[in-house]
Amino acid sequence: MKESSPAFAEQQHASIIGRLIAKARDYYVLTKPEVNLLILMTTSAGYYLGLREPFHFTGLLNTLIGTLLVASGTATLNQWMERVWDGKMRRTARRPLPSGRLSAVEAFVFGMLLSVAGGVYLAALVNRLSAVLAISTLLSYLLIYTPLKRRTPVCTLLGAFPGAMPTLIGWAGASNAVTQQALFLFSVLFLWQFPHFLAIALMYREDYERAGYRMLPHFDEDSRFTRGEIVFFTIALIVTTLLPGGGFLYSAAMLLAGGFLLFYSLRLSKSSSKVSASGLLHASVIYLPVVLAVMALARR
Repeated sequence: MKESSPAFAEQQHASIIGRLIAKARDYYVLTKPEVNLLILMTTSAGYYLGLREPFHFTGLLNTLIGTLLVASGTATLNQWMERVWDGKMRRTARRPLPSGRLSAVEAFVFGMLLSVAGGVYLAALVNRLSAVLAISTLLSYLLIYTPLKRRTPVCTLLGAFPGAMPTLIGWAGASNAVTQQALFLFSVLFLWQFPHFLAIALMYREDYERAGYRMLPHFDEDSRFTRGEIVFFTIALIVTTLLPGGGFLYSAAMLLAGGFLLFYSLRLSKSSSKVSASGLLHASVIYLPVVLAVMALARR
C-alpha cells in the first residue's frame, strides 16, 4: 500500500489537472472564439480606417483587447440566456451549458466579469466613446436581438445593428469620433450580415424551429421570400461598396468581390438546398476580408 500511494496521488493530481483543463476549455467555448475572430477583424479595419494620426500598435492592441472582452462577455451571457433552447438543437446541444458541464451561475458570473472588465478597459486605456459603443452593443444584442429571436424574424434586421458595431468601436478607438466615413463602413458590415446570417438560418431551419426560434417567416415555407431577400441585400451591398468612388482599381476590385458573392446568392435563389446555403455562407466569409482589405489599400 505504501508503494502504491505515490502512484495513486499522482493519478489524483493528474485527474484534477485534467478537470481544470476541461473546465477552462468550456469557459473558452462560451466566448465563441470563431465569432470573436470576425469581430477582431472588423474592429481592426475600423481602427485602421479611422486613423487620423500616425499608427500606434498599443492603441490598436488596447482597442482589440477591450472589444474582445466585451464580445466574449456578450457571447457568454447570450448562451446563458438561451441555455434551455440550445439544448433542443442538435448543433448546440453539446455546448457547455445545455450539456451540464458548466452551471448557469458559473456562466453568468463569467459573462458579467468579462463584460464589465471590457467596458472599464476601453474607458481607461482607449476612450469613453469606444466603451459606450461597446456596452451599447452588448445591451442591444442581449436585450433586443436575443429575446426577439423567439418572437419575430425581424430579429435579423435588428440584430444587424449590434453585429456591425465593432467597426464603429474600432473607428472610435482610433479617432475618438464617429464620422460619415465610419457610418459608411458600418453600413457595409450591416448589409453583409443578411446574406451571411440568412444562409445560416436556411441551413439550420429545422433545428431553429425545433427550439422555437423564429429566424424565418412562417409563410415562407419554400424559402423563396428569404432567398429573394438574400439577393436583394447582396446587390445593395455591392452598390454600397461602390459609393465612395475610389478610382478604377478600387471599383474593379469591389465589382469582382461583389460578383463572387452575387454568384453564390443567385445560385441559392435557384435552389433551397443546404449545399447552396453553405456555399453562400463560405463565400460571405471570404468576401468580407477581401472588401476590408481593398478599403484599407484604397486609404493607403
